[in-house]
Amino acid sequence: MATYIAHYQSPKGSHDRERGLFEFESDARANTKANAHDARLKMLELFGAGAVSWTIEKVERKGAAPAEKQEKTTDGQLALDFRPPKPERKRKHSKGYW
Repeated sequence: MATYIAHYQSPKGSHDRERGLFEFESDARANTKANAHDARLKMLELFGAGAVSWTIEKVERKGAAPAEKQEKTTDGQLALDFRPPKPERKRKHSKGYW
C-alpha cells in the first residue's frame, strides 16, 4: 500500500472554514477514482459527519524524504547562482524558399 496526502477544504459559505491535509493509505494508483474514494472514506472516518460537505482539492503521493529535511532545503531563501553565463546559441539560417 502506498501512502498519500490529501488536501481538503470546507465550503466557502460555511460558518466554520476548514482547510488542511491528512495522510491515508490506498492500493489504487494516484489520481484515480478509487484513490479519491479511499481519501473520501478516510476523511469521513477522521472528521465524522461534519466533513460530508467538504471537498478534496488534490491528492499527492507522500515523498520518501521526511518533512523536516524538505523544509530545510526550501526555507524561502533565494539561492544565488555564481556560475558563468552560458554562451548565446547561434541560430541556423534557413534557406528561404519564397
